[in-house]
Amino acid sequence: MSTTQKTLAVAGAVAAALTAVATTQASAQAKEKCYGVSLAGQNDCAAGPGTTCAGTSTVDYQGNAWTLVDAGTCADIEIPAAADGTPRHGALEALDRDQPA
Repeated sequence: MSTTQKTLAVAGAVAAALTAVATTQASAQAKEKCYGVSLAGQNDCAAGPGTTCAGTSTVDYQGNAWTLVDAGTCADIEIPAAADGTPRHGALEALDRDQPA
């Protein structure tokens, strides 16, 4: 293999690696934290005082636990209504509702 071929092979590998990094970053940027939409134990992080992080929510739709969702969709996520019939949706900031006892 000539020096030129080796150089082209290395350049191609570097270009592929950079493309993979750019794609990963774009995917991460296309997500947002959505509070109050995850089931118990299925949150991505932040589940209030006394918890550590992912998977630590103890109540379905716990208001202070978040899950990553596609950017721009959080407020449109409908979850079952509260016991009193009040409709509930996801939020971009922590909620006071549905906290563990």
